[in-house]
Amino acid sequence: MTTWPDGVRGLAWGADYNPEQWPEEVWAEDIELMRRAGVNLVSVGIFSWALLEVEEGRYEFDWLDRILDQLHAGGVRVDLATATAAPPPWLTTAYPEMLPETADGVRLAHGSRQSYCPSSPVYRTKAVALARALAERYRDHPALSAWHVGNEYGCHVSRCYCDRCAVAFRAWLQARHGTLDVLNEAWGTAFWSQRYTAWDQILPPRATPSSNNPGQLLDFDRFSSDALLELYKAERDVLNEVTPGVPVTTNFMAASFSQLDYWKWAAEVDFVSNDHYTFGENPDRHIDLAYSADLVRGLAGGKPWLLMEHSTSAVNWQPRNIAKQPGELRRNSFTHMARGADGTLFFQWRQSRAGAERYHSAMVPHAGPDTKVFREVEQVGAEYQRIAEIVGSTVDASVAVVFDWESWWALNQPAHPTVDVSYQATVFALYRALWRAGVTVDFVPPGADLSKYRLVLLPALYAVDDATPYEEYVAGGGHLFVTYLSGVTDTRGHVHLGGYPGAFRDLLGVRTEEFFPLRAGEVVALDDGSSATVWTEHVHANGAKVVASYVDGQLPGVPAVTRNDHGDGVAWYLACGLTGDGLDRLVRGALDHAGVATGAQDVEVVRRTGEVAGAAVSWLVAVNHGDSDAELSAVGVELLSGARASGRVVVPAGGVVVVREEV
Repeated sequence: MTTWPDGVRGLAWGADYNPEQWPEEVWAEDIELMRRAGVNLVSVGIFSWALLEVEEGRYEFDWLDRILDQLHAGGVRVDLATATAAPPPWLTTAYPEMLPETADGVRLAHGSRQSYCPSSPVYRTKAVALARALAERYRDHPALSAWHVGNEYGCHVSRCYCDRCAVAFRAWLQARHGTLDVLNEAWGTAFWSQRYTAWDQILPPRATPSSNNPGQLLDFDRFSSDALLELYKAERDVLNEVTPGVPVTTNFMAASFSQLDYWKWAAEVDFVSNDHYTFGENPDRHIDLAYSADLVRGLAGGKPWLLMEHSTSAVNWQPRNIAKQPGELRRNSFTHMARGADGTLFFQWRQSRAGAERYHSAMVPHAGPDTKVFREVEQVGAEYQRIAEIVGSTVDASVAVVFDWESWWALNQPAHPTVDVSYQATVFALYRALWRAGVTVDFVPPGADLSKYRLVLLPALYAVDDATPYEEYVAGGGHLFVTYLSGVTDTRGHVHLGGYPGAFRDLLGVRTEEFFPLRAGEVVALDDGSSATVWTEHVHANGAKVVASYVDGQLPGVPAVTRNDHGDGVAWYLACGLTGDGLDRLVRGALDHAGVATGAQDVEVVRRTGEVAGAAVSWLVAVNHGDSDAELSAVGVELLSGARASGRVVVPAGGVVVVREEV
């Protein structure tokens, strides 16, 4: 099985292409502009179901034939979509029962996208039939490079609470738990008289008078992710049957979607692809972009991955449609590439003149090619050709972050000690400190082999059955950094008794007797000069060394940060919502203690390693997000300019360099 889009030479560069939105006379201009921009891969047909199956069972492929032929003649490969992300109105009108329902029983209507229930047999049958029809028609088309199933599964509608989903949920629960006794124990149904005596009493977590059962919520999250995954696999399997050897993928939204367990999904795609959009008002948007890229590389198991969508400039669905600064499109593309992407595509090729996303930027803006955006598109397309040798190389990191979608789900539930703690924000705060320290990070799942990493961070790893793998890692010489709200419950949602942080209590050498979340806007000071917001807890050091304590608030003198020797390694515990510079200093201290080299802020430096002509090679990729030129140590050839670097290389303000290094 091919595990990368077939026939794409060099780094992939292109976009979602929606020719159905335009008169055919525009198509020839599109392909000429693609040639100018160096485009070599486009996704076609993602939202074209209504134009491919115009009425039930009647397909019209002529327009798709013509554009695929023209793209092939123009040297552009095609990631062909199954078009199943948006059922057409004729389908939902004929079968309204296939529409999704909310937790309070409202049936959603068609008129946008993702208007289907994951458990609907009608949707599944029709989607698989369309996928088969497309595969049979285009199995031998020379433009076909990969299959693109659905689109951003879980976007807009990730949960359905209808009666069909109730039946499917019960079947899933029976497969998971086996008996009602086991389920009742897992859900703790002795609380609030919830004990079930028959399977048909169990419902999805619909609107109720008060808080839903936490175990029920967690299992419904698992079920909902699996239900969507089964839809993807149904289409994938028919594509594999008809077109064996053509790789199949779907586009994730890894850094922003909590709805799907992407570790599980990543095992089912032939290559990992992702969509990522920066928020124009976020001053740390370039760090968020790096965070997403590193997370996706983790999902890809360290192998090259594809950025299926990002934006050339403004993003229409954000509160303020803010344009990117000159050079930002270029920096964004090179950051993804530096962190393991072997291609970066956009939504979309030509900016729509109608529809819900008409103000979303594109490679060809409303104003046409004589624009800042298209000139930058041409520049990056040409530069990607100059660095094509980097394709297939990988990124090495000595620091890992354990990322867990199930902990994210659990912490999203109501009735926690504070509404101010966010799993995603906790992870990102640590990542930002690592980025500012100039450290490249691998994201790994719970249970991963940690032996190659000098430092491993566990941000809010809330749901843990057994800390043994982490204890063994530290005992063997590893350095572990654990934050508050880690190890609090098992994977059923049952609290580990005996004091927090539960599963990690012995490893960390601490015991917390009570949580002390802070009031809105409250700040407490620590004796090392740092401060904390959102979270504190009453910690006792049971063998751990106290690194910092509170000097005010409700817990003066109580430990806030500890470090514990365990075997040949060290385990840190961050028991508070440390902010800003204080968190940066603590993370740098943990890095130094673990022997991890650090760098400077503003200039992002990542190294990819691979081979050229059978010889081992490394490439240093540097992206300068600052306002001043920067110098880095480097020996080799700067591929974008062709200039030689003889010990130093200048990274221009707002610029990028790629150096093929020499030893």
